[in-house]
Formats: sequence, C-alpha cells, structure tokens
Amino acid sequence: MHFFSVLIFLLTVLGIVFYFLKKQQDGDDGEQKNLSMSAPSGQQSLHKEERVQRNDSFSSPLLDKQCRRFSLAEIRLATNDFDDAFVIGKGGFGNVYKGRVDFGKRIDVAIKRLNLEYSSQGATEFRAEIEMLSKFRHSHIVSLLGYYEGSTEKEMILVYEYMRNGSLGDHLHKRKGNVSNSSQLTWIQRLNICIDAARGLDYLHTGTGVESRVIHRDIKSSNILLDENLVAKISDFGLSRIGPAKLVGTTNVYTDQIKGTFGYMDAEYFTTQRLTRKSDVYAFGVVLLEVLCGRPALDFTLDEEQHSLSVWAKKCIRKGKIDRIIDPYLRGKTRAKCLKEFGRIAYECLLACSKDRPTMTKVLAKLELVLSWTLQSEMSSRDQKDIGKSVFIEKAWSLFLIKAPIKGGVSARKKLGQSINNNKKGMMTEKHATTFVEGGVATASQQVVLPGKETKIPVLKMFTFSELRSATRNFRPDMVIGEGGFGRVYKGWLDSVTFVPRKAGVGLAVAIKRLNPESIHGFSEWQAEVNFLGTFSHPNIVKLLGYCWENKEFLLVYEYMQRGSLDRHLFRKTFKPLPWDMRIKIAIGVAQGLAFLHTREKSIIFRDVKMANILLDEEFNVKLSDFGLAKLGPVNGEYHVSTRVMGTYGYAAPEYITTGHLYVKSDVYGFGVVMLEMITGLRVLDRSRPSSQQNLVEWARFFLRNIQKLGKIMDPRLEQVYSSKGAMKVAKLILNCLEPDPIRRPSMEKVVARLQEINTIKL
Repeated sequence: MHFFSVLIFLLTVLGIVFYFLKKQQDGDDGEQKNLSMSAPSGQQSLHKEERVQRNDSFSSPLLDKQCRRFSLAEIRLATNDFDDAFVIGKGGFGNVYKGRVDFGKRIDVAIKRLNLEYSSQGATEFRAEIEMLSKFRHSHIVSLLGYYEGSTEKEMILVYEYMRNGSLGDHLHKRKGNVSNSSQLTWIQRLNICIDAARGLDYLHTGTGVESRVIHRDIKSSNILLDENLVAKISDFGLSRIGPAKLVGTTNVYTDQIKGTFGYMDAEYFTTQRLTRKSDVYAFGVVLLEVLCGRPALDFTLDEEQHSLSVWAKKCIRKGKIDRIIDPYLRGKTRAKCLKEFGRIAYECLLACSKDRPTMTKVLAKLELVLSWTLQSEMSSRDQKDIGKSVFIEKAWSLFLIKAPIKGGVSARKKLGQSINNNKKGMMTEKHATTFVEGGVATASQQVVLPGKETKIPVLKMFTFSELRSATRNFRPDMVIGEGGFGRVYKGWLDSVTFVPRKAGVGLAVAIKRLNPESIHGFSEWQAEVNFLGTFSHPNIVKLLGYCWENKEFLLVYEYMQRGSLDRHLFRKTFKPLPWDMRIKIAIGVAQGLAFLHTREKSIIFRDVKMANILLDEEFNVKLSDFGLAKLGPVNGEYHVSTRVMGTYGYAAPEYITTGHLYVKSDVYGFGVVMLEMITGLRVLDRSRPSSQQNLVEWARFFLRNIQKLGKIMDPRLEQVYSSKGAMKVAKLILNCLEPDPIRRPSMEKVVARLQEINTIKL
C-alpha cells in the first residue's frame, strides 16, 4: 500500500509539472513565427551530355556473378561420384545430394540430379527452375548457384545454396516419430518461418521487377527450406508459371494440365484450370494450418473426417473449436488470442472463391501482427519488472493529454506531433531540404496512442537507455548513419526475437534515432512517431520496433533499411542509376503506403512526402518513414484540417501554404512532385540551375503534355530504355496529382491502380 501511495503522489506531482510545462510550451509556440526559409542545400545541375552504363544496382552479388555452368567432373567430385551416402533428399525430379564446391572458397551446396527413368517431366521442370531463378534473387527464395546440362539431356543437374535445417515439413511432422531426431519448433520460430515464406511469396507475386509476376504453383511445407538460423526460403520452381502483373488474383493463366500437390491444390484451379496468384494463397493457407496443427496436409491414418487437414480444420475454425486442432506441443505456451488470429488468417486464405482470399501482402501484414502480440506476451511473462514500468509510463503518458485552455477560451486537448523541423531528415539520409513553419491555430486534436491501448499493433518494446547504449556501442560516432533536426540516427544490433542488445554484426540490425537534448521541437515529433507508428503495420511503412523515455533521453528504434533513402539513389552519381521498371515499382510502393494511411477508419495525412522520407530495403521494397509531422485527417464531414503550415519547400501543396488548410489530397500533390523528380532525375528546387528552371514543378509542366516535349526532360541516365506510352501515362498522372485545386487530384487508391496499369506496359 505504501508503494501505491508513493506512486499516486508522484503521478500527481508529474501532472502539475507537465501542466505548467505545456502551458509554457504554448507560449513558446506562439512566438515561433516568420522563420527564414531557403532552398535545399544539396544541388543537382541540369542534365549534362553524358551516358552512364545501365546496370541493375538492385541485383544481389549472386546474380551479378550469373548462374554458373558446372562441368560434370566438378559435380562428380562434389558428390563423391553421386555416392548414396551424400543423398539428403528424394523427389519426383530425382535425388538431392549434399556437396562442396569452390566459389572463391569451398561452400556446402545442394545438388539435384534429374532421374530420367521415372521423371518424364524432369527436363521441363529443369529449364523452368533455371528460367525462374535466374531472373531474380530474394533473401527468402532459395538461390540457384548453377547447373549442368549434358548434350544428350541424359544428365541434368541443378546446384542450390545448402539449407542446413531441411524443410519446414520435416520439422513439423516427419521427425516426430524419432524422438532423438526431433526438432520441435517454438511458436515464435513457427511465426518467423511463416513470415519469411510470406515475404518470399509476396515478392514473387508483386516485386520481381519483371513485367509478369510469378505463380509458384507448388507451395507446400516440404518446399519451404530452413537455413542454419531457421530463416525460411521458398524452393522448387519446376511447376512455376508466369502470370499477368496488372491485377492480383483476378487475372489468370490457363494451363493445359493440372499440376501441383494434392492437399494443397486450390479446388477452383482444379475445376477450371484457371491458375491465379490466389492459388498460391490457398496453398499457403494449408501450410499455415500445418504450422498450427503440427500434422501434414493429408493423413489417411486418421479418421475419415480428418483425412484432409484443410477440410477438417476449416470446419473446426468456423465452429469456434480451434482448440481441437492445435498442435499439442503449443498448448499452454502462447496466448489463445494469437492462435485464434493465426487460424483466422489461414481460414481466409482457404476461402472457396479466389477473389475473396487476401493477397500475400495482406497475409504478411497480419502474420506480423500476430508476431507482435506474441512478442509482447513473451516479454511480459519474462520480465514482470518491465510490466510495472510500462504501466507507470502509460499512466504518466495520460498526463500529457490533460485539458488546457487555448486561445479564445476554447478547451481542447493540446495537439501533439507538430514541430519546427529545420534540415529535417529521415533515417540514413543526408541533409538536403529545409522545412518550415508559420504561425496559425490548430483546430484538430491528436491523441497519443500507447502500445496496448486500442491499437491494431499493440506492441512496442520499451527499451532502457542502457540497452540502446549497448546496442550502439555507447553511441559511437562510427555507428552514426544519419543526422537531422531531431538528432542523430545510429545503427545498432539487437537479438531478433528478444530485442536484447547484441554485439555489432550479430542479430538484427536496427536504426536508433536519439533526440538531441537541445532540440526544442524534437520531443513533439517523438510523440507523433509513437502515436502513429504504434497503431498500425503495413509493408510500405517503416516499422517502429520500440522507444525509450528515460530521464531526458528520448529515442526511437526502427527496422533498418539497408539501401537508405531514395534521394541517394536518384541524385548521387556514385549510385548506379535506377532503371525505369524499378522506378515504377518504387512509385507503386509509395502510393500503396499513402493509400493505406488515407483509407484508414481515421485517415492520416502524412504531410511530408519527399524523397528523403522514402526508404528502401535490400530488395528495393519501399517504406515511408518519419511521421513526426503526420496529422489525423478531417472528421465530422469536414474536408480539411486547419493547422500551422509545416513541411518541406517544393513538396508542400500550394493551398496548404497559402491557407493553412491541410487536405488528404495535399499528400497527393507531394507524391506528384516525387514522381516528377523520379522521371527527370532532378531535384524539385535547385538554385544552381538557370532561374527559369530552379523550380522543377513550374518549369516542367510545359514538357509533360506531349511525348516530344517529355523526352527533353526525361532522365538521360535511363538511356531511353522505357516505354514512350508508359512515360506519357506517368506524365499525365503527375499533372493530375499537381492540380492546383485539391478536389481535382486523384485519390491515392486511383494512383495505385494507374501505376499498376503502367507497370504492365512493355518496355
């Protein structure tokens, strides 16, 4: 009781202190007017007469080496002349051997040898594997290192990276009979494996960069392989087909033969011969059930009603009896809420009509949500001390939301998440743009949403300062990867499951943003980041993993984006030029992220769409970052939010600058500017250009109206490797986005649809 009395006293004192601090800040805010504004400091000269050799800068080192053609002697040496002792697997294609080959150094590989005696389709599958896997690389797709093909087709051999832990199917059910060889996967391990596989499959469906997307057609637990760290990778592309890229799930490929694996096969495909990406989603749903139930897709040793896992499990889930199907190994080891949500995801994947099933992008986001819940539960049960501290912090947070009088006698919650942001920058970007603020009165309110409090993603780890200091090696200068108005951004290392600090180079790389104590307005941005990124998850929005609030230290921990910001790739000559199809892919990612924000139940206006806030991961997947200026959209039938003018010159919509009225369509204008920069390779503002060309938007409008004029401003680094039709459609889209009247601009949903259509146009 004494403890609670002290706690209540401390909260009361904090309430009084924070009230007066906020009152003082109100006064300070009123004095922040007429700040100076300047053009971006980074300069980009007008196009020069130069040609840069086109290169796919987004390819992996393995792809750069190309698919190696081995000699039969090398293969024989690697497998001890196909010694049976080296066999690690058998399938319809033939035997798979473990071997060692020289790639600069000797490495373990998996060697698949075609057996023509019982594989009539082997030659077709052999060439399909090479065709598919030579086109792309992804961290969750098994890498094809090389092949051997004899002149008479009597020998066909494929060489892959070696996956030390075998297949997911092995771990889920094949090894259970042999206790000594058992490998019981924990719930977190199973979730991470599913998320890895979902990322690989989503990449095939949406992100390969090729005109037509890939339908795997044989997703199953035995084709999901695990490396030494249990990282999952999709394998076996022998049955894969190329499908139309324009629309996910509604377009289809007609196949002359039904192929796949019973138990995983989509009934719609089986009856109509129409193969869609949603056929893969169905098969992945069966895999999810295998993970949840710990049994194979088909098991004829069980009662007849349980022969088919999908039929039996769907019936149990529909009747609310999911507890009947749970793997006994998982019982009591994770929250029922997590298991039920996981089962619901699998159920949606298995819906009879393909159009009703979610895309793999949505499946991935939902699985990450379940992982978030699980990690929160794990950390809560593991460290009760942290729970007490989290409760205390949550109570203290509420004191920021006390009602305070506002100018004119109107009482409302103090708005959060607005700040002056001079030379602000996203993670891993260089300072290049000046942001601004003007006086004004905000009429909308914005409430900080804490982890676990009416959130869709209710887990953000509350780090201690000592943990983040350890993760960054005491904030060493050589760990700095960026710096802006908020403070510095450091690269750090954490355990991928528990998020405890690890030594540099081990575990999960993260970006840690530390508030500069001298920054007056950084704290409100810190609040806004937690407010927004703590409430949702989306594949095209950077993930906030946690935060730290300790004494005067305020930090944010994000996923690490390996390739940094888009402006580096577009404007720095040291980076290889992005090809046209990659630029369109990036634009689609940005548009999808903004569309998600705009179409939420409570819409969110990003308010700072610009190159520096568009981050790229290893596979050039896009993530929007830096929500310090984000704002809840209009409510109660209003069309705009009245607020102080804040953002970045060149990207801010004209109606917002002149009136302070912020619309959802204000983000559309900023997106139009980004698209214009992407096709021209020029910064939106650049004082080094001739005076008439310094403002890119004003100068370029004239050139966007017909193809002859458009060619004069297209980025010369593209070397004219783009579709004229596609470029003209992009130009028209840019003009639509840059309409002076926000009502005439398209919604971001329509922008996504138009870009996806453009993405299907052949070069």
